[in-house]
Amino acid sequence: MGKPHPIELRSRVIAFVEEGNGHRGAARHFRVSPRFVNDMVILKRESGGLAAKPQGNHAEGKLAPFAGWLRERLAAKGDLTLDGIAAELAAVHGVTVHRGSVGKWLHRLGLSHKKTLLASEILRPYSPDLNPIEMAFSKLKTLIRKAAARTYHAQ
Repeated sequence: MGKPHPIELRSRVIAFVEEGNGHRGAARHFRVSPRFVNDMVILKRESGGLAAKPQGNHAEGKLAPFAGWLRERLAAKGDLTLDGIAAELAAVHGVTVHRGSVGKWLHRLGLSHKKTLLASEILRPYSPDLNPIEMAFSKLKTLIRKAAARTYHAQ
């Protein structure tokens, strides 16, 4: 989500409109959208101020009351999947939620973790036999050795 326009710009736009200029003219002058100018005029008329409204959803959500239940459930059976938790929530509490919401909820509660492998577990040790460029250089070196160096002495 983007940041709100600064209060200085908001007040200058309103002052420009209150001087008798149109909304579209103000939008062109300050290089903002006409919708922004309209919204600022409405905000000034309704609230008397130009402060930006809070952004984002700061609500707890419908899963917040079940945090204790989830902790107990994970302590009893720690290998639950996201789909399993969503199914149990629907069966036990009658709350239908998507598995993605359960994942975000677990993350907010600090109960999620990533299973990561170390690079040494994924990558095998370096071997020139497995690298195609090494094979090409090997053939090139062999051809150079076979050709032998040719040096001509100036007379």
